[in-house]
Amino acid sequence: MADRQTVLSQRAAWAEGQPISGLMARALANPHLISLAAGFVDQQTLPAELTHEALESLFGDGVGARAALQYGTTPGYPPLREAILAECCADDGLSVAASGLSLDRVVVTAGSNQLLHLVSDSLCDPGDIVLCAAPTYLVYLGTLQNIGARAIGVACDAEGIVPEALEERLRQLQAAGLLPRVKAIYVVSYFDNPRGVTMPAARRGEIVELARRWSLHGTLYVIEDAAYRQLRYGSADVPSMHRFDEGGEQIVLAGTFSKNYSPGVRVGWGILPSRLVAPVCNQKGNIDFGSPNFSQHLMAEVLQKGLLQLHVARIRAAYRQKRDAMVEAARRLLAPLPDVRWIEPEGGLYVWLELPESIDTGPSGNLLDRALAEGVLYVPGEYCSPGEGEPVRRSTMRLSFGVQSCEKIQLGIEALARAIRSALDAA
Repeated sequence: MADRQTVLSQRAAWAEGQPISGLMARALANPHLISLAAGFVDQQTLPAELTHEALESLFGDGVGARAALQYGTTPGYPPLREAILAECCADDGLSVAASGLSLDRVVVTAGSNQLLHLVSDSLCDPGDIVLCAAPTYLVYLGTLQNIGARAIGVACDAEGIVPEALEERLRQLQAAGLLPRVKAIYVVSYFDNPRGVTMPAARRGEIVELARRWSLHGTLYVIEDAAYRQLRYGSADVPSMHRFDEGGEQIVLAGTFSKNYSPGVRVGWGILPSRLVAPVCNQKGNIDFGSPNFSQHLMAEVLQKGLLQLHVARIRAAYRQKRDAMVEAARRLLAPLPDVRWIEPEGGLYVWLELPESIDTGPSGNLLDRALAEGVLYVPGEYCSPGEGEPVRRSTMRLSFGVQSCEKIQLGIEALARAIRSALDAA
């Protein structure tokens, strides 16, 4: 019988070649490798005891336990949605009534990545445009690629996307006749992935106002990814962009319990403009018929019992030590190297490293194999670069301090310093 070729969809083709898979394969091939690449949370601080307490409470009531084990609704478990809305408003210094937000705008998803996918797929046809910081969250770049959308980079500085650069990019797209295809601006607003910077309140207002002013062919949405908001290690909190959205119809706020509680629970959420609720829920209903109901009941119990804030206090202390260990090692081992700079984050899980332009940190460059040989892995900065817009900076990398112990972090930086020194000598 003759071989028959499987004809795959265009979206299957668009999904090929995601760089994170290659990095994971390299890490798994060498179990002794110190990975400063994965943006995972600390295994030792996962809330096993607190979750056990919440489960005991949940299963102490037979009716509640059976409800948790049943199907749920597409938007999510109402008590959890109510708690999410109340927490978000309180974080912004508002009551729910004063916020102008309502429960029907809260949608629970299987992690915030599902929310980002659903919103982007609801807004974008193939060829449509999302403007992003350059660099930005590499997994979201893969999401946009998978739906055939274009990620176009905008210059950023130590406070995130530069408003003047954003407006100039919009002018360029308008001149090219492409403004109707610009559907959203994507912002990781707190301790961003990959650079660890936070956008200050004044700039948040500027970005929202720019989006409103440039909504000439339909609403230009701002997708605010707030995954790291609660992982701050000393800095003051900043209001979300919702505080600057006077009509409440410009901002998509995406959040998750993966970073501040447990990624294994897989509960994320979004607070959506009213016009996006039905399209997102329609897509969601076709995909999952409702996100895992059991996890939602569990997280509602965690919030009701005050366990989330207890856990957040613990992990802030643990991650602060890890952040300090990485920064101290960088000062001691990387600062003496010529033209090596980094951003010291006030929260989140990442340190962004910039090397001399002669060093290519990517898979075809002169550093990655040296680093692997020394026993350390990082994320090349080029993986975080949108495919268009700003030039790709190939001499950068993202380091994560979330997974490793303080001792392993220091050993990893030592190995990285040796690799960089070797690459500099060879350049």
